[in-house]
Amino acid sequence: MIDVIKKTLLAGVGAAVITKEKVEEALGDYVKQGKVKAEDARIIADKIAEQGRKEFDEVSHTLGAKIKDFVARSDSQTTARLAALEERILVLETKLATPPTRSGEP
Repeated sequence: MIDVIKKTLLAGVGAAVITKEKVEEALGDYVKQGKVKAEDARIIADKIAEQGRKEFDEVSHTLGAKIKDFVARSDSQTTARLAALEERILVLETKLATPPTRSGEP
């Protein structure tokens, strides 16, 4: 029954993570209709809010890890590109520092 109530609340609120207060507010309607006892509503609200916090923490952790991985790959690519550019600059500077030879001169 908790899953049905949770899905109904999430669909009604339209959010993946909801606060305990929002859950209690929505469950108030079930209490008024006599579908759920007030004490059970508080227990359900606690469970749904805790599960929402856990899911949020998991998603945050996963997203953080993916962002770190993306940044690391970007840094690696940027480092490689910078090294290639530095090599090209060194070659060009060497060419510019070397005086041109004139034809006919030894």
